[in-house]
Amino acid sequence: MNYLLKLATIIDETSKFHHKKMDVLIENGVITKIASNIKNIENYKELVLENLHISLGWFDSSVCFGEPGFEERETIKNGLETAAKSGFTAVAVNPNTNPVTDNKASIEFLKNKATKTLTQLYPIGAFTKNSNGKDLAELFDMQNSGAIAFGDYNKAIPNANLLKIGLLYAQNFDGLVLSFPQYNSIAQNGLVNEEKNSTKLGLKGIPALAEELQIARDLYILEYTGGKLHIPTISTKNAIKLVKEAKKKGLNVTCSVAAHHLILTDEEISNFDANTKVLPPLRTLKDTKALIKGVKNGVIDVITSDHNPIDIEHKKLEYEKAKFGTIGLESCFGAINTVLDIDTIVKCLTTNPSKIFNITSNSIAVGNKANITLFNPNEEYVFHEKYISSTSKNSVFLNKKLKGKVYGVIANNKSKIN
Repeated sequence: MNYLLKLATIIDETSKFHHKKMDVLIENGVITKIASNIKNIENYKELVLENLHISLGWFDSSVCFGEPGFEERETIKNGLETAAKSGFTAVAVNPNTNPVTDNKASIEFLKNKATKTLTQLYPIGAFTKNSNGKDLAELFDMQNSGAIAFGDYNKAIPNANLLKIGLLYAQNFDGLVLSFPQYNSIAQNGLVNEEKNSTKLGLKGIPALAEELQIARDLYILEYTGGKLHIPTISTKNAIKLVKEAKKKGLNVTCSVAAHHLILTDEEISNFDANTKVLPPLRTLKDTKALIKGVKNGVIDVITSDHNPIDIEHKKLEYEKAKFGTIGLESCFGAINTVLDIDTIVKCLTTNPSKIFNITSNSIAVGNKANITLFNPNEEYVFHEKYISSTSKNSVFLNKKLKGKVYGVIANNKSKIN
């Protein structure tokens, strides 16, 4: 695969060409030359795109595909193609499948389904067997088979002692534990953020307290045990404070935020659109502002789409009966690009998650394999269903104004240019 990229603004803090507009020559999937003007001697395919920017290939740390068991929501094949169209050259896939990804064989199944693909698939193994919160899953065996972390997707670890044992055990093989931030006895059967809007609409609420109690508990356990803890998709102002204090203590804790929590508030639930039913729930404007600040100052390490396709039979229902979840791959960049600068976005989609999940990431430099995302950060548009490649169409960003167009990706000696 050979390409000549013309006048590409490079966004890569690890590269000496950071913020420079250069031509980039790619031959057989390897970057062979970067210069201000490269002549196309070999008559390679030349990409001349409006306001072309390139960065390291983006990595999404929280994606659900459904397969095996829920192929009607999304297959691995179409999911990876959607990820590539959306600018992602790697995704971490959650274990909420049927059967749950909780053993060596299930990890190997996912890896085998994604061999020789453009977008690389990295499995997250379940922390507990069948994600039921009772017994530890086969963590060590799963890591040996390719799992990059362990967590029960959108399910808290109710047993504090089990988290303690898991954190201690995972240190033997440098394993990363994920703990979803929700204290179940407080959240109970809540549907939306517990605030004035939930009261007005008569919907059961999930208070911010449910998230913050769980995080506080987990951080106390982490301080006792040591190890590595990642808290996925935090959503409240006080949650950020707790993580910030823990980092100051020197604890090995990181966290992510979902794109929709940076943009949308619980005002969205007023029309009872089940696409707004996400977990954690959409919070208040003060939380959204705090999350944006947390990303900018580095307390929040990672931005994720938290892509969770739900088929129409389980989503287009009364609010109480609909499943939690929104797709997010296609809208992720366009959404976060409305509230954050491009350097921060790229850092939270590339170098930061690569370090946390121990994924190899080469800079944009001569001699390195090309693993890059191509995009225009300035193009504005309204997000309609025609932009959705996912099998399921449950997007919380439908009909929202977004900013930033993804041109495609080049990785693994393959390309996907939209």
